[in-house]
Amino acid sequence: MSEKVLYTLIATGAILFLSLIGLNAQQSSGEVISIGGDDIGGVVTSTRGQEAGVWVIAETAELPTKFVKIVVTDDRGRYLLPQLPKANYKVWVRGYGLVDSIPVQATPGKVVNLNATMAPDAKAAAQYYPAIYWFSMLRVPDKSEFPGTGPSGNGIPESMKSQGQWLHLLKTDSCWSCHQLGDKATREIPNSLGHFDSSTAAWARRILSGQAGNNMVNGLGQLGPERALPMFADWTDRIAAGELAPTPPRPQGVERNVVITEWDWADPKAYLHDEIATDKRNPILNANGLIYGATELSTEYLPVLDPANSVTSQVKLPVRDPKTPSSADDKVVAPSLYWGEEAIWHSQANVHNPMFDAQGRVWITSRIRPSENPAFCKEGSSHPSAVLFPLKTSGRQLAVYDPKTKQVTLINTCFGTHHLVFAEDANNTLWTSSGGGGGAVGWLDTKMFDATHDEEKSQGWTALILDTNGNGKRDEYVEPDQPVDPTKDKRIAGAFYGVTVSPVDGSIWGTLLGFPGAVVRLIPGADPPKTALAEVYELPWNNPNAPVHGFSPRGLDIDRNGVVWTVIGSGHLASFDRRKCKGPLNGPTATGQHCPEGWTLYQLPGPQLQGVSDPGSAEASYYDWVDQFDTFGLGKNVPIATGNGNDALLALLPDSGKFVVLRVPYPMGFYAKGMDGRIDDPKAGWKGKGLWATYGTRTPFHAEGGKGTTSKVLHFQLRPDPLAH
Repeated sequence: MSEKVLYTLIATGAILFLSLIGLNAQQSSGEVISIGGDDIGGVVTSTRGQEAGVWVIAETAELPTKFVKIVVTDDRGRYLLPQLPKANYKVWVRGYGLVDSIPVQATPGKVVNLNATMAPDAKAAAQYYPAIYWFSMLRVPDKSEFPGTGPSGNGIPESMKSQGQWLHLLKTDSCWSCHQLGDKATREIPNSLGHFDSSTAAWARRILSGQAGNNMVNGLGQLGPERALPMFADWTDRIAAGELAPTPPRPQGVERNVVITEWDWADPKAYLHDEIATDKRNPILNANGLIYGATELSTEYLPVLDPANSVTSQVKLPVRDPKTPSSADDKVVAPSLYWGEEAIWHSQANVHNPMFDAQGRVWITSRIRPSENPAFCKEGSSHPSAVLFPLKTSGRQLAVYDPKTKQVTLINTCFGTHHLVFAEDANNTLWTSSGGGGGAVGWLDTKMFDATHDEEKSQGWTALILDTNGNGKRDEYVEPDQPVDPTKDKRIAGAFYGVTVSPVDGSIWGTLLGFPGAVVRLIPGADPPKTALAEVYELPWNNPNAPVHGFSPRGLDIDRNGVVWTVIGSGHLASFDRRKCKGPLNGPTATGQHCPEGWTLYQLPGPQLQGVSDPGSAEASYYDWVDQFDTFGLGKNVPIATGNGNDALLALLPDSGKFVVLRVPYPMGFYAKGMDGRIDDPKAGWKGKGLWATYGTRTPFHAEGGKGTTSKVLHFQLRPDPLAH
């Protein structure tokens, strides 16, 4: 026998022997897992046996941008990481009751059995819990403390009449609208902040940090610093003394079928607001195409991801007037623990929300000039909208990016812009919200603009007018601060924050922020500046006729049946179905609390705050989106809320009233401000579709990893089972 043949037999035998060892390791647990060439799979066990409902995370830095894939083990501890690009990966296990296992090196096409590491104690285990579980430990003012008695009394402002009114500022309309509370960065006071005589003093200093210091001070002022600062200090003191958060459940049922893919796509000083993957009206548009993001106050570019090749790029954003304000003008109030005196945000464009049109162009809300409006917007103008409701200022306008020409076109609007949505009409009308201010709802006839490039003639806006006299048409009206006159109509103060369009009748729906807040239906009519009429439906609060009680909406969307869905500050996902209303929808009594029967509230996942006895969750969801076309796999018309405290997206199954928690375990701190769904290949099953979202916190350096952590794009997919390829 030749030496070459002998070595070949030895090598073959060694390979066979090692294969049998791997197979026997699986067979000893009764587990045989099919592994494809782009998969990594195996069994997760700990000292107590197979670990079900834990995450297996694979990460690589060998692609053009950092790449992560996350799956959940099945009820026998098996896992399969599918569709991995060729690279070397670090693979490890994370789960509740565990601490992270030591990463192992692996490449696709391999069986890799993993050893999970049991947490040595409850404190170590709790470090992996989502922010909401820690936030729920906050002891908020009792109902008996309201109305507030002011700075010299109980520290709560006299304007605060109820616990609910106070909570809406703590949650959706102040602190939580920018970042989590309860993550490690906020539930602890680091020594590097300085020495203070008390934790109350430390909290007074920490909220001054960075360019957002003034915003945080203003938010605290609304809560009442004399009451709120000791509350936060008590919270962090109890945690420092060893008090622990309640334990969250591991993923169950269909939650174990979720596959999450992540890509880095921005720089460490940038934060994202949200992203866009396709046309909301047609989810197959831009199939397999680029994902675009909006960086709000932080940068002068749109981040772009090519998910097929893990490549990132940028679209630079111009302004029309060099005197356009910049976030760089917002000075650092006090040094940041992360960036010191450096002002890290530099943005004139202040892009907030992107949206695809039917041509594959990306429309954005973008600041292009100083706030003073041009003459055609103001009193004395002949513009049809200005004649009826002149506007002096707007904080943000419009822009559109064409990927084919690589050009950005700026569009001057009289009305402010915040969120965008296209109507399903012949003119591809782009409706906008103003973020709650300005008093008007605006739109752009994009068909006319494409034909004429006349930004003045292509736009319009209207005030929100209730048909108070009930005659079915718009008449002379009284102002918001004037009493109802049954012979006239009445204007609503404020304007839309969230905005959506009904596919049933073309009506425009939006949210009014505040307490108790409301959703508004706008019927444009034949000549919207003159004919548009509104209906207002407040959240049912302290209404004896209401079967449920809640408050303070923020984002909203609508399903194909015309049912509106909104996230509310009481810790619910709420639906409003106008078809259920029993009384008149217009007239002198239709001022907000006239259809409590139209509301249904679904309590969001997670514990409630300490000191709150009303039903709800400590969750403070920012926005929601309805999967009208089943781009994810749970069915059509499934509403999905951003689980900003849960590190998750929260999908509601309306028939059962139960939520599917799409939790992102790594890096901890997932906080989305929007999402959408795209179908890349209708014939490819689960592999051809999915949800898209991004880390949208203003403080990416609060997320796991700290300074240097960047925002990430996420793709959520739903397999038929946890081992599907």
